Amino acid sequence: MRKLTQALLIAGVVGVPAFAAAPAIAGEAAASPISANVTLASEYVYRGISQTREKLALQGGFDYAHASGLYAGVWGSNISWLEDLGAGVNSSSMELDLYAGYKGKISDDFSYDVGYLRYEYPASYPAGFVSPNTDELYVAGSYKMFTLKYSHSISNLFGYTDSRGSSYLDASANFELMSGLTLGVHAGHQKIKNWSDFSYTDYKLSLTKDFGGGLSVAGAYIDTNADDNLYTVKGTKIADSRFVLSVTKTF
Repeated sequence: MRKLTQALLIAGVVGVPAFAAAPAIAGEAAASPISANVTLASEYVYRGISQTREKLALQGGFDYAHASGLYAGVWGSNISWLEDLGAGVNSSSMELDLYAGYKGKISDDFSYDVGYLRYEYPASYPAGFVSPNTDELYVAGSYKMFTLKYSHSISNLFGYTDSRGSSYLDASANFELMSGLTLGVHAGHQKIKNWSDFSYTDYKLSLTKDFGGGLSVAGAYIDTNADDNLYTVKGTKIADSRFVLSVTKTF
């Protein structure tokens, strides 16, 4: 039972920045180095897996991007997976992400991004319970519209026992179909150290419409090859195919 609980912990968290995804990492400095964002999404999906068990998600964050390429930020969202587990976890139903890094250019076509990301789940956990709080280092390289990114956990991954050293490798591309309309494609593989049965690959196809003034609307089709027998919470398959809608306002 304890192994199942540990397994479900990560099942509730790992997926692909689905829509309303984990923090939008800051890029090059804008006119103002400080920006903010707020999103309303039909659900929070991360690395292909629902964090809110198919319920609405309200999200937002702040970013600071220096002209030198250094950046830092904070991002938060409601979640339900800790409470859904019902494993004696007194959860705040919140994910709070803290991140910092450096983004630079080799040329007009080539850029890179390195950084640190902390996933924090404020809660009171029973004695002996493995905390879901997770630390990752990441490195990404981009060529024009294509990006390849590798994330490596330097702690246990989302509550999995002995999972330090887990990794997530993903490739993505964004194509401007017409002014203000962008097609996004993504594929990623989550490898969970010492828990290979729970490793999986996820996919995403999205369309984003920029209406100007910081307002955008997006729709994404998301799917994974995760085992439904392992990724089912309260009768809900949290890793099966789904369509997610979101509205985002940046300031």
